[in-house]
Amino acid sequence: MVKSGITWRRGVRDGIPIALGYFAVSFALGITAHNAGLSALQATLASFLCNASAGEYAAFTVIAANGAYWEMALMMLVANARYFLMSCALSQCLPADTPLHHRLFVAFDVTDEIFGIAVSAGDRLRPSYLYGAMAVAIPGWAGGTCFGVLMGTLLPNTVVRALSVGLYGMFLAIIIPSARKNRVIAGVVVISMAVSWAAAFLPFLPEGMRIILLTVLISAVAAVLFPVREEKEAAV
Repeated sequence: MVKSGITWRRGVRDGIPIALGYFAVSFALGITAHNAGLSALQATLASFLCNASAGEYAAFTVIAANGAYWEMALMMLVANARYFLMSCALSQCLPADTPLHHRLFVAFDVTDEIFGIAVSAGDRLRPSYLYGAMAVAIPGWAGGTCFGVLMGTLLPNTVVRALSVGLYGMFLAIIIPSARKNRVIAGVVVISMAVSWAAAFLPFLPEGMRIILLTVLISAVAAVLFPVREEKEAAV
């Protein structure tokens, strides 16, 4: 007997906590967009089309540095490359007869959080469930960005500069728990910070290109020196 799929309403319910978290995080991203010179409409549209904190922050950094379009495209590709793997894994969870257009729409908003709730659904996962989660998650992300830009416009510059550190706090909250559990991750984080600081003094290397090169180089070296060993399944 085939199990019935999880409904759209269930997706909305599971997506509400994600939307609330997105609103808080993207508020700091909106401050960054304001500092980069984007209007509320531009930043909101960017968040609606790109639901990714690291990717958007990288894009706004390139914009603030007056980088080229190809630098932004390459930076977005590097920063969001993990979503290729998530989309491939998620496609295996959907029913085999899921039409291509549904797979494409689902892939539009594959984020870490939505991927997490989708995988937990198991063989009951259906596109309608993901659409329900996306229906609240995307407005939460875009709305928080818009609110951040508006507050950046209305608040005094001293307050805006103080709020600008909020996004860095979010990134610290992401890396510190992993760094405490794994010395390799902690070492890579420290080395990345030191190399990024040193590279800032290279006048011939634009900021956008510097971020791209350091991201690819450091991650590649870490992957070669400290590969993640997959556990082999015990023979039956």
